[in-house]
Amino acid sequence: MPLSCIIVEDLQVAADYLGRCCEKSGLVTVKAHYTNVAEALEYLNKNAIDLLFLDVEMPGATGFELLDQLAYHPKVILTTSKSEYAYNAFEYNVTDFLKKPFTYQRFLDAVHKLIHQSSQDTPAPSGNNDHIFIKSEGKLVRLKNDDILFMESMGDYVKFVTNDKKFVTHNTIKHLEEKINKQCFIKVHRSYIINITKIDDIRENDLFIKGHEIPISKAHRAEIIKRLNII
Repeated sequence: MPLSCIIVEDLQVAADYLGRCCEKSGLVTVKAHYTNVAEALEYLNKNAIDLLFLDVEMPGATGFELLDQLAYHPKVILTTSKSEYAYNAFEYNVTDFLKKPFTYQRFLDAVHKLIHQSSQDTPAPSGNNDHIFIKSEGKLVRLKNDDILFMESMGDYVKFVTNDKKFVTHNTIKHLEEKINKQCFIKVHRSYIINITKIDDIRENDLFIKGHEIPISKAHRAEIIKRLNII
């Protein structure tokens, strides 16, 4: 089944080209095209899509400001003529970055990358998966999910922090994302996965767990807010 998408692009010629690429590929169905953030946001808050083709510089507000306001996170492919936005694209965890003008083949590469990533997504473990084993200091250590406060990336290592201990293991945050119980844990930053039940409070772009201050990236803020029991 083709991916559903919308195009947010203020230049009609660029939007038309993207539309032709989508049609030619047979992999993507364009549901709508918007030339500004306000109208796109109104549509996205009422309709779920698989993919968002998003220009950065538009009248009134930027594409990044749109992402800040989304209540959910479709896959995003940025389309822009300026390479300096590549770092921001990384911060927002977008799937790919198409620098204008791009070829049809480059478009296809981005879409195939998205499809491949989606096929690698691991279903959330069952609620009975209440612990993990980690390799630390030459032995396997059993950690209950409820005992883990958060996990912090340290390059090729990850630090597991509990109430009274810290364990360092040779691992990566990316690998852990595929293995953890997603009912308990959530990624809040490229360097942090936290236990959602251990949050004490949130202030601006940081959250606090037992005195530990942990940054929240813009790409993950909406998902965190959605997971909280706010009354």
